[in-house]
Amino acid sequence: MSCIYQISHNIVSSLGFNSKENYNAVVNNISGLKIYPENSMNIPEAFCASVIDNTRFEDISKQVSNLSDYNFFDKLCIYSAYEALQKTDIDPADPSCLFILSTTKGNIDLLENHSLEQNIDNSLFLWHSANIIGKYFNNPNKPIVVSNACISGVSAQIVAKRLLNFKKFNYVVVIGADLVSRFVVSGFQSFKALSPELCLPFDAERKGLNIGEAAATIIYGIDETCENLENDTIILDAGTITNDANHISGPSRTAEGLTLAINKCLENSGNIKPDFISAHGTATPYNDDMEALAFTRCKLENTPAFSLKGYFGHTLGAAGLLETIISSMALKNNMVIKSAGYSRCGVDNPVNIISKNQSLKAYSFIKTISGFGGCNAAILIKKLVK
Repeated sequence: MSCIYQISHNIVSSLGFNSKENYNAVVNNISGLKIYPENSMNIPEAFCASVIDNTRFEDISKQVSNLSDYNFFDKLCIYSAYEALQKTDIDPADPSCLFILSTTKGNIDLLENHSLEQNIDNSLFLWHSANIIGKYFNNPNKPIVVSNACISGVSAQIVAKRLLNFKKFNYVVVIGADLVSRFVVSGFQSFKALSPELCLPFDAERKGLNIGEAAATIIYGIDETCENLENDTIILDAGTITNDANHISGPSRTAEGLTLAINKCLENSGNIKPDFISAHGTATPYNDDMEALAFTRCKLENTPAFSLKGYFGHTLGAAGLLETIISSMALKNNMVIKSAGYSRCGVDNPVNIISKNQSLKAYSFIKTISGFGGCNAAILIKKLVK
């Protein structure tokens, strides 16, 4: 039996520039969300978002050579991957190493000053960003782009697992990133999905989601027998992607797609019962209701669950990776994290949302996520126990 395992990871967000900084902030109930008044980013309505400290990032990123000529999005991706690789002995230029980029919008903020008369700048294309990242690391392989709405970060990890299992590569560097931009904020505002206040996942007073920006990287490797891995190594055990084709933006009211994703994921893991759930928990009325229904249908309504959106906001293409990293660190530390913003249940089906940090002897968790177009995904993460 082979093991697909986490070798290293990194997070860049409003809460810090490495995984440890971000995890410690979450454990100490520090949120990176901030309310932006009317006319911020030329947006007439107030909104709440989590935005990276650009000044501090520019200062820290000077430690990485030859980054000054890159735009902000590409620089974030390269920096996150670089920091993750620094903790390993992996040569990113080796043909046995592959890069995967997960993003929903990429450099879409560059459209801000683009006119119809201009030729499209290649920097706007996701493949171009992926190529730039691969080229920076002198990687000879054609990078893969996964852009599958909000499930992109989890989907990218599942793609990495498949490629490693197929013996295509020895290492896969999975990078997820998205930015807070006028396009993104105004887009979500246009269909009344944003909350002008801090988001409250699963809570009775929730009003919508908050947007966040981040870059997150997980490096996965494969061990053919698992015998060379240390006890408590974090394993990507199973993953499933489904689509219920319910609606262009709304989740299924019967939770068909997510229910199937969870059940198939658990089945593929040998029916492991997860010790906790790292939920999508966007704080929109329909998403949280749908997730709670899926948990009930999968007989997980009593399993401890939390959402990390109250700390980071919804980081789109980075969400699946960022939330997997924080949840994996919690798993290693035998902890279930407080779901920020939750005080009173506001969903129709019972769900065991955690309102304060708790110690829990845990061996596995399931990460759930859903997105526009009816897409859903779930992965089962576990600790190796010898």
